[in-house]
Amino acid sequence: MEPLANKIRPTTLDGFVGQEHLVKKGDTSTGQRAGPLREAIDGKHLFSFILWGPPGCGKTTLARIYAHALEADFHELSAVDSGKDDIKKVLQRGQIQFSNKPKILFIDEIHRFNKAQQDFLLPFVERGELTLIGATTENPSFEVIPALLSRCRVFVLQELASEDMERILKRTKIKVPKDAREWLIELSQGDARQAITVLENTQKLYGKVTLETLRETIQSKHLRYDKKGEEHFNTISAFIKSMRASQVDAALYYLARMVDAGEDPLFIAWRMVIFASEDIGLAVPTALVVANAVFRACETVGYPEAQINLAHGVAYLAQCKKSRRSHDAYFEALADVQMFGNLPIPMNIRNAPTKLMKELGYGKGYEPYDTGSYLPEKLKGKEYLR
Repeated sequence: MEPLANKIRPTTLDGFVGQEHLVKKGDTSTGQRAGPLREAIDGKHLFSFILWGPPGCGKTTLARIYAHALEADFHELSAVDSGKDDIKKVLQRGQIQFSNKPKILFIDEIHRFNKAQQDFLLPFVERGELTLIGATTENPSFEVIPALLSRCRVFVLQELASEDMERILKRTKIKVPKDAREWLIELSQGDARQAITVLENTQKLYGKVTLETLRETIQSKHLRYDKKGEEHFNTISAFIKSMRASQVDAALYYLARMVDAGEDPLFIAWRMVIFASEDIGLAVPTALVVANAVFRACETVGYPEAQINLAHGVAYLAQCKKSRRSHDAYFEALADVQMFGNLPIPMNIRNAPTKLMKELGYGKGYEPYDTGSYLPEKLKGKEYLR
């Protein structure tokens, strides 16, 4: 059975809710220009673009509205379970069923495509065989290869406001008491798809929607572990503190909780890279090498195998000796920078690229490997790394 979120999904901008900065109408009387996506859709402008925003904010809906307006041959893939072969199938279908319609490929969660997969996609976009629409919850500057990103416009979507969520929930035609509706909107944090899914499941399970039945429905572990909510931050905090205390078993347990709840492996690995320098640091310098290797493995392998890479890294980092000396030294130096501002740099270590600067004494008396202090005069004798 088709999910309710799909049933009520609008097919034109007239029914779209939210993202006014992208889809607002122009006003000739005031000279206000239409939003860039409205201009593209109304003008039927064909180009590749990336939609970057939080879950459930309208990325997929906008992609479908755009393709519908351009009367395109539209194909959807999810990067979670798709790869090169799926892209090839899309291209082959186009060759078998020749059409003058533009071919648009929508890739949800494009940040989950690794570099090799994105490289494979690039020439088809360059040659115009495919118009790409990517959707991502992650910063495309870091997750999409530069060559592909340079051929796409990036539209930033925002979390849906409470008023937008109100309007969307009314479309479900499900009767929801005010207290239940307000609670659901707050819980969903701008994720319309999650809110609609919870409403639909509650009605199926209990026949009516109340605050109590909503709370019963929400017992699913995946809904409890909201990636922006309290459980998320509590779990990652417990994970880091367990590694810091060299509690290997506890660290592996909290890792398992995050993996089981669907946490992004790159987020976990990213925190491990930070931990390797912040908490292990000079005690075991190679810890950063291991943490980076885990991050790279997660990037290239993905779930479910990436959980093994994470477990390997966590067991190693938790057992390493710990030292915050480099971390503390840096932030002590930063505190002095912020307190004293740009103190004069000693003349002997200043750069002297011109004759005038040399005449002014820049670089005078500099000797390589000089053991004298290179700190500004006010900070001479200061020791940060102890």
